[in-house]
Amino acid sequence: MYNQKLCLGIIEGFDISYSEQIKMIKNAGFEAFFIDDCKRHAPVDEMVALAKELKMEIPSYHAPFNKCDDLWNPEEIGERGKNELLECVEICAKHEIPVMVTHAFLGYDNDFVNVDAGIERYGAVAKRASELGVRFALENTEGEEYLAILFDALKSEKSLGFCWDTGHELCYNYGKDMAALYGDKLICTHLNDNLGVSDFAGVRTWRDDLHLLPFDGITDWDSVAKRLADAGYSLPLSFELNIRSKPERFDNHAYAAMEPEIYFSQAYNRACKVAALKLKYESEEK
Repeated sequence: MYNQKLCLGIIEGFDISYSEQIKMIKNAGFEAFFIDDCKRHAPVDEMVALAKELKMEIPSYHAPFNKCDDLWNPEEIGERGKNELLECVEICAKHEIPVMVTHAFLGYDNDFVNVDAGIERYGAVAKRASELGVRFALENTEGEEYLAILFDALKSEKSLGFCWDTGHELCYNYGKDMAALYGDKLICTHLNDNLGVSDFAGVRTWRDDLHLLPFDGITDWDSVAKRLADAGYSLPLSFELNIRSKPERFDNHAYAAMEPEIYFSQAYNRACKVAALKLKYESEEK
C-alpha cells in the first residue's frame, strides 16, 4: 500500500501448503508476512527462500509462548523455556528476521511466580538478541503486571521492545490503553479484532481471544489508528488473524468456509482501511 507496508501472519487452518498461502498473501496485496512458529514446525528455510523469490519482507517471527509461565518458575523447567527462546533468537539472526515476538506471561492463576527468575531468563534472551542484532518484542497478554516488571527491570537492554496486540488489549487487558503505556517501545503490531471480555463478571479466558478480521468486532479502529500515529510507528502494520473458532464458539466459522483467496482479499481490504486511518492522522499531525 502507498506509504505503508502491510503484513499478514501465516494462518493455520486452510488446507493449503505454506508456499501456496504465501503466494496468495502476496497476490492479495500484502508486501510482507510474518512466520508463526509457535509450535516449532514451520519450514522457516523454505519460507525465507520464497520470500526472497517473491520480494516480500518477513518483519517478525513469532516464537513459542507455551512455556512463558515456566520462565517465572525457579525450577529447571524454566531453563528449558529460556533455551527454546534462545534457539529462536538464533533462527532470526540466521535469516535476518529483525524482530522475534513472544509473550511475557501465560496463565491467570499461577502461584509459582518468581520475579527474579523471570527477569533473569527474559534478560538472558534480550541480551543474546542484542548481541545478534535482533529486536525482542513482548506482547500485551494476561499477566500485564509481568510485562511491566520486565520493561522496568530490563530497560537498559536495547533489543527489548513492545508488540501491541489490539485484540489482547480488549479481551485480556479490559480495554486499557496499552499503547499509551508502551508506545515509545513499539516495534511490532498484531492487529486483530474481538468482542472483548464475554463474562459479565469480567473473568478472562483464552476463548475470548478470537483474532477476527478488523471491523468484525468491537475495536475502535479510529482510536487504534490515532494511537499508532501518535507513537510515530512507521514499520509494517502486521495483522495476526485466525480462521478457527475457539471451543464451543462459532465466531470464526464464516472465515473457514471462505475460499482462501477470498479470505486473504478480505484481510487486505480491512488492512487497507486501518492503514488509511493511520495515514490520515499522520497527515493531520504534520
